[in-house]
Amino acid sequence: MPDKRRRTQADRDAITVEIGYALLSAVLVAVVVFGVIAGPKAMFTMPYAVERGLLLAGAAAAAVAFVLRLVTVLWRFSTAPAQPSQPGRTNPDS
Repeated sequence: MPDKRRRTQADRDAITVEIGYALLSAVLVAVVVFGVIAGPKAMFTMPYAVERGLLLAGAAAAAVAFVLRLVTVLWRFSTAPAQPSQPGRTNPDS
């Protein structure tokens, strides 16, 4: 069940940063996947059907990779334990 307390500005900022990171990393993963699959089209001369197939396969794989990366990053963020208010301090007297 979701937490009933109101989100602080720090919570909202953390969510915004995490969404930005998830989107950026998902785009980078999708570009790499597309390049790996469709890249040979730019390097070699191939029949039109093969080139078209590589582009379609690259686009489909990139879309899947984008969604998977986005979901895994955001899922991991939502299930992560809360950070301590003062990292490294284990004893109030330290």
